[in-house]
Amino acid sequence: MKRYTLITGASTGIGRHLAADFAASGDNLVLVARSCGKLEELAVELRTRHGIEVRVCPQDLGQLDAPSKIFDFCSASGLEVDRLVNCAGFSVVGDFAKMPEAELHQMAMVNMVALAALTRLFLPAMLDRRRGAVVNVASLAAFQGVPGMAYYSGTKAFVVRLTEALSGELRGTGVRIFAVCPGFIDNDGFYDRAGHDRSRIVTPISSPAVVVRAVRRGLESGSMIVLPTLFDRLMVFTQRLLPRRPVVMLAGFFAGAGEKKST
Repeated sequence: MKRYTLITGASTGIGRHLAADFAASGDNLVLVARSCGKLEELAVELRTRHGIEVRVCPQDLGQLDAPSKIFDFCSASGLEVDRLVNCAGFSVVGDFAKMPEAELHQMAMVNMVALAALTRLFLPAMLDRRRGAVVNVASLAAFQGVPGMAYYSGTKAFVVRLTEALSGELRGTGVRIFAVCPGFIDNDGFYDRAGHDRSRIVTPISSPAVVVRAVRRGLESGSMIVLPTLFDRLMVFTQRLLPRRPVVMLAGFFAGAGEKKST
């Protein structure tokens, strides 16, 4: 049976770059995102360029039954998912108290619920085979609350904590799980979707290539948490030296996501 790497959020941004990288390494792929058209276009490109098999499974991870539909699609097609890359996620910036309830619900579903459900669905077969990997794309925002991105940073903290706990549970099974935690990435449409004015971001905005390299580094090492850049590592290390209040204030300043206050 052929092995496959399943990537969520594969139609744009980091997910698309990861799909291209895994394809270049000869991995067969299952691509998941909402947009069927974009997925099919990418699938044709990757099949033609790399001679791999690419299956497309359009699903909206904001829907409760999406993870089970993805799992059923793979099972019915006889696809052995050897690597699960949970890349789908989005942010909405602004004051938490003013955020539409529908946006909060969608963010929770995509960033947390779907990620956990997919992991739980695909883990048993990996454990039976005593091999496999789960890659969770989290964020530097997971390490502290970010004013203006309160809910998003909370969802990414969940991803990191879940990953840490499962890493302990999976020790000695032959199955790996780790989280990649990038800072701001030049991600197609992410900031427009979030309503985030990029010009207010103080920290560097990196290429998606740094996340791709971090994922490769995680697969080749035993790391549980992978920080893609030196800046990311310095930010997390510095937090250990400061009280939490200034850490949160600095995170809000660097992100530039808070609502502008009238004077």
